[in-house]
Amino acid sequence: MICQVFKVNSPSRSILPYLLLYFIKSYKMKSALVTGANRGIGFEAAKQLAALGYFVYLGSRDKDKGIEAIKKLKALGYSNVDCVELDVTNIHSIRSARQELEIKTNQLDVLINNAGISGGLPQPPIQVSIDTLRLTFESNFFGPIQIIQEFIELLKKSNEPRIVNVTTELSSLTKHGDPTWKFYPLKPSAYGPSKTALNAYTVMLAFELSATNFKVNCVCPGFTATDFNNYRGEKTVEQGASVIVKYATLDQDGATGKFFSDEGETAW
Repeated sequence: MICQVFKVNSPSRSILPYLLLYFIKSYKMKSALVTGANRGIGFEAAKQLAALGYFVYLGSRDKDKGIEAIKKLKALGYSNVDCVELDVTNIHSIRSARQELEIKTNQLDVLINNAGISGGLPQPPIQVSIDTLRLTFESNFFGPIQIIQEFIELLKKSNEPRIVNVTTELSSLTKHGDPTWKFYPLKPSAYGPSKTALNAYTVMLAFELSATNFKVNCVCPGFTATDFNNYRGEKTVEQGASVIVKYATLDQDGATGKFFSDEGETAW
């Protein structure tokens, strides 16, 4: 369900002109969809994209939380935002969201697969449950793939389509093999591998789209203080989101099929 809030100054005015203006505005502006955008890094990435002039659709599993996020952005002066009810683990929800966006816009320029879960920590390899592994992979791996496959036709209508799959340093096999890495002792065996798998899929997708104008990359926002990690992160949400937005708005000379962080290209 799309949950745009329309403001009509006079009760005597018809809402139809506002709807028409909304459609015209959506078609002329570049558009972006950010999953898991009702809070944290996703919300901040949506805000930064809106500030750059994109019309941003905030994906939220909980419709009410999505509406609250939109209200917050509107209070900050951003009118170029909308929310869509979107559960990345539910194909029916994904298809419904895609159908709604097809009504609202004729193309999608940016897709940021931000929604995900940690699966709960710690996750020792021998003790982690199969249920935890399945649940984590469903959100962090299968979810983004389903989103991409459903929205790819809208993205193909853009002159400069961009896909960012949000990942983590904990997905880097190279870093997990380096005893000097500061996070070396941390081995979350559901969360880390789910993002490693997403990285691999990103490489395959970038190759398939290499003859097009698509730019498809994995981006790590860094250890950011959000409720995802009980606010223990070292970076602010503004800093974390800015890395994502940087690679979601690459120009035609930008890289594709890479793994990036705020330090630049990162080892797989």
